[in-house]
Amino acid sequence: KLPRNYEKALELIDKHLIYWPKFTLHKCKQRYTKIVQYLIRMRKLRKKNTKKLVSRDLKMEKRESRREIKALSAAQLDQSIEKELLERLKKGTYGDIYNIHKDVFEKLVDEEEEEEEEEETEFVEDFDESDLEDLEEYSLEMEMEQRV
Repeated sequence: KLPRNYEKALELIDKHLIYWPKFTLHKCKQRYTKIVQYLIRMRKLRKKNTKKLVSRDLKMEKRESRREIKALSAAQLDQSIEKELLERLKKGTYGDIYNIHKDVFEKLVDEEEEEEEEEETEFVEDFDESDLEDLEEYSLEMEMEQRV
């Protein structure tokens, strides 16, 4: 086993391979140097906090995106069917027989109440003659601007 100190390790290689050919001695030293440099690089990289690369499963992503698209189209289809049925229910196409869920019925009743609230008009006092004149002047001004 070689010591951790690089120079002492090279001396030990020299000592043990004293009777070997110079070429083999040189190759052993080169191999040892390469391994030491590799270990130094590995230590440096371990100290750095590099981002870990994570592979993406494209097959799964495509599958999920297709499922999402199908689910959205199914939801739109359900909504359009529900709208159509509610419209028919309002028109009275099916007569007096209603076999619908309670929550859908309540939703329909709420929508009708909202429409009724929106349709309520607010009555204002009668116009004075001066207000009528102001309106005529304003409309004349608007016509002049449009012509220009």
